[in-house]
Amino acid sequence: MRTPLLNRKLELEEAQSVPDGAGGFTDTWVSLGTVWASVKPRTGREVGVDFVTLSTMAYKITVRAAPEGAASRPKPEQRFRDGTRIYRIDAVTESDENARFLLCFAREEVSA
Repeated sequence: MRTPLLNRKLELEEAQSVPDGAGGFTDTWVSLGTVWASVKPRTGREVGVDFVTLSTMAYKITVRAAPEGAASRPKPEQRFRDGTRIYRIDAVTESDENARFLLCFAREEVSA
């Protein structure tokens, strides 16, 4: 396996529930840190729902591996942020038998 070129700086974020002051909770995204990544497009599609067009693009995002349980290790339901772009993480796996890198399968949704 070739060493991936990690040339994109991404912010790893996790949703946390916080009190909304009215007896309920609201989700807010909290930064867990910055990671360097390789972002490769996979497939895309467009869906029309209730007079809105939603474009979904799948990505394979490669990052350096982190130990199980470490805050810097991406997990499904977390997301990467690249400025205003958001990549929601669907699945994470090791990229090779040495577990030096992680493959994150993510999607970006944009309404048109």
